[in-house]
Amino acid sequence: MSDILIGQGEQPVRLLGRYGNRHGLVAGATGTGKSVTLMVMAEGFSRLGVPVVMADVKGDIAGLAVAGTPNPKIEERLRTIGLEGYANEASPVVFWDLFGKLGHPLRTTVSEVGPTLMGRMLELNDTQAGVLDIAFKLADDRGLLLLDLDDLRALLGFVAEARREISQAYGLVSPQSIAAIQRALLRLEQDGGKQFFGEPALQLADLMRQDMSGRGIVNLIAADQLILRPRLYSSFLLWLLSELFETLPEVGDLDVPKLVFFFDEAHLLFDDCPPALRQRVEQVVRLIRSKGVGVYFCSQNPDDVPDEVLGQLGNRVQHALRAFTPRDQKAVRAAAETFVPNPNLDVARVIGELGVGEALVSTLQDKGVPMPVQRTLICPPRCRMGTISEEERAVVRARSPVGGKYDMPLNRDSAFEMLARRAQQAAAPEPAPEPPSSPTRSGTPAPQAGNQPRSRLDEFLWGTGRRQGAVETAAKSVTRTVANGIGRQILRGLLGGLLGGKR
Repeated sequence: MSDILIGQGEQPVRLLGRYGNRHGLVAGATGTGKSVTLMVMAEGFSRLGVPVVMADVKGDIAGLAVAGTPNPKIEERLRTIGLEGYANEASPVVFWDLFGKLGHPLRTTVSEVGPTLMGRMLELNDTQAGVLDIAFKLADDRGLLLLDLDDLRALLGFVAEARREISQAYGLVSPQSIAAIQRALLRLEQDGGKQFFGEPALQLADLMRQDMSGRGIVNLIAADQLILRPRLYSSFLLWLLSELFETLPEVGDLDVPKLVFFFDEAHLLFDDCPPALRQRVEQVVRLIRSKGVGVYFCSQNPDDVPDEVLGQLGNRVQHALRAFTPRDQKAVRAAAETFVPNPNLDVARVIGELGVGEALVSTLQDKGVPMPVQRTLICPPRCRMGTISEEERAVVRARSPVGGKYDMPLNRDSAFEMLARRAQQAAAPEPAPEPPSSPTRSGTPAPQAGNQPRSRLDEFLWGTGRRQGAVETAAKSVTRTVANGIGRQILRGLLGGLLGGKR
């Protein structure tokens, strides 16, 4: 049967595989058991052959890679639930890390991230974000590849040098905005964002693997340091979700999802989120279901997720909420109202009474109808409930099927190198033209290119460029020669008239 046993309530509470792509929410206060629930769900999807992507914010989700050990408390819970066929086992895990320390490096290119998400990572205002849009459009028009932060920095330098021409063609570009973006790039680089941009870029197919036995790979993204940079963390996960949405084909409703995506600390995605970006999130969540992807948000309060998104989440797991403040009390009432009522359960009261490892659960059942909420004792995971050692992590990384593909960085020819070559070509001196074999009609040699100061007439006729070509020099010589001849004729006429008058 294609389902996941979540726990035991009035009856066994199961998440049906065919509705795993209808998204979900795991909420609850700190220390109430959300991480264990996430591990149970990840193990369940993996056993169904569904690959999983999730962030490991505290480092304890890494326990999925190691089999658990017998424990009296776990055995007692197994007896209470009546779970048969339970055995300690590890899940197939691949470790990833934006910084490349605790897993394979996760990289993408600046072009793939795009100006909107890049602006959010850099925390730009509307004016600065508009200048960044112009820079990306210019790169597209000029055929400049934007792979890493060096490319973007070189492009901004080019925009600063040619800002007058670019302002006329694309819109106003101010040096103050460019300087602000450059400073923001420096902050991003100091925060570790430099490692995220580059090649080899992540290929989504490598997140959608199964092991030799047909179990879905659990892709764990180390986020204990990344979470300290909330904008980078949330923007990265949103980019990954958007890439899945734009890349995967339409498949409709499957027996089990093609991929399940867990978004931990979901409130970071929506804090200070611009309206256009929030609308994008709502669109992705609403439509990605038909591409076989399930999205599960994890946060402390249900009201951390906007109502437009919350309404798309069919599978709910609500751990305890402590109503110490007016906001907490409001959150409890809001959480209670989102569940299908159960006549045997006072949801608003029970939310505050739940113990660790208990939750209120409602999942979609036959024909997509949500079941009445049940007070549920969550199943224990089969893996270790806790962190793993560096040696254990190294063993898992050593047998990874993608290590050789991503561990070594690449540096292709891109905007940085292209613009550097153009600057070198522009700065290279041109060969001096051959001197004329005979003097001009005035007896004065023609001026040589590049060794004569320009007069106002020169600038008017020939512009203000720093170099003169041989053709330009010859043309100016002819002009000066003609002008000198005419001048001499006029002078002779005037002198002749004066002298004739004296006679």
